[in-house]
Amino acid sequence: MKKRLMATLLTGAIVAASLPAALPVYAADTELRMVNGKIEIDAQLKAYAEAYEEETGVKVTIESLGGGVDINGQLKNYYAAGNMPDIFCFAQDSYQSFKDWLEPLDGEAWIDDTDYEFVGEDGKVYGFPFAVEGIGMVYNKDILDKAGIDPATLTTIDAYKAAFETIDGMKDELGIQAVCSVAAESGQMYWSTGNHMMATYYAQGVERGDTTLVDKANAGEIDTERMGQFADWVGLLFQYADPNVLVSGTYDDQLALWAQGKAAFITQGNWIDPSLPTYDVSFDCGLAPCAFSTEETDGILVDAPSFWGIYKDSENVDAAKAFFQAISSTEAGQKCLVEECGTVSPFKSCELVPSTPLAASMIPYIQDGKTYAWDWLWQKEGVAQNATGLVFEAYAKGDLDRDGFVDMMASTIADYMAAN
Repeated sequence: MKKRLMATLLTGAIVAASLPAALPVYAADTELRMVNGKIEIDAQLKAYAEAYEEETGVKVTIESLGGGVDINGQLKNYYAAGNMPDIFCFAQDSYQSFKDWLEPLDGEAWIDDTDYEFVGEDGKVYGFPFAVEGIGMVYNKDILDKAGIDPATLTTIDAYKAAFETIDGMKDELGIQAVCSVAAESGQMYWSTGNHMMATYYAQGVERGDTTLVDKANAGEIDTERMGQFADWVGLLFQYADPNVLVSGTYDDQLALWAQGKAAFITQGNWIDPSLPTYDVSFDCGLAPCAFSTEETDGILVDAPSFWGIYKDSENVDAAKAFFQAISSTEAGQKCLVEECGTVSPFKSCELVPSTPLAASMIPYIQDGKTYAWDWLWQKEGVAQNATGLVFEAYAKGDLDRDGFVDMMASTIADYMAAN
């Protein structure tokens, strides 16, 4: 059986490639088991775990789940079988399922170094943010340069209208099929429309921490005026989208259109960075605001998409807390998350910048405080897949006009919340 062991300070010289001194050293039989929800950083975390064990004596076993695996369901199975990991991943929308299993983290040093820790409904910290991601209008800067458009000016819907019109009039010259790459088929793309596009309605231009709009939606209501502005924005994107990708395209279709240089914009976020080498993308690119109203807004949506928590009945709570501190504050830990995993660090003390272009483009927004929260994560479970995604699809197909989109969004949200 694993034992929780008292830590002692690391002494002696360390090699350049190792972790810094002052990390606690545990007995050789101390083990941590961690369930990671991002399969794409599995190898990187395992490499860091090996170095961490060498310096501290703590063996960290990384169990990565992804690729269609129901992570929440698997964790519930582990709990039922008495086989819970010491550290596990969770998101805001799954917090209610796991809140009774989580160890409070208040008082940990890394909390003062971030704005993205997960705070539960009782005001206590329960989630360790290991990365932040950004949602915005992803642009091909080479195309914008040829069209004479500065992405820094795209801060209102009027600026986007003018830009889209200019680019559309130069399609042949620019060698593109469409201004925007958008996919709104609800069966596969509800997560992009009902979650990520809807995120703009909830939070663009809204002070972080103000969840009024998503709270209202969860009560079955919308802000009709704001939803009308949002409908204008969505309609603009759909108007300048490739019609085939829009109504029947998959994520791969949407990404390929943009990554192959056939569209100036794509409605995604920095998570597409790892896919860019697949398409041999060589053009400059970045993130611009989803500026959907006539009021200027120059920020993007940035938040921690998920968190690591500690199982409160683990026999290795202290060792798990020490692991969090090390990976967030040491040179080796920060290099793992930023340089190896390609993430944007949520920690203010980290000066490393990821090499991937979209992640790097987020840094100025974060440094300048021009970010808005991912309030869509507080939506009731299933609303995008079973309700609002269908409204976006109907709008994309031309079954709804602007006012019809607003009316159907209002009634769909009201009906879903009443039934759930």
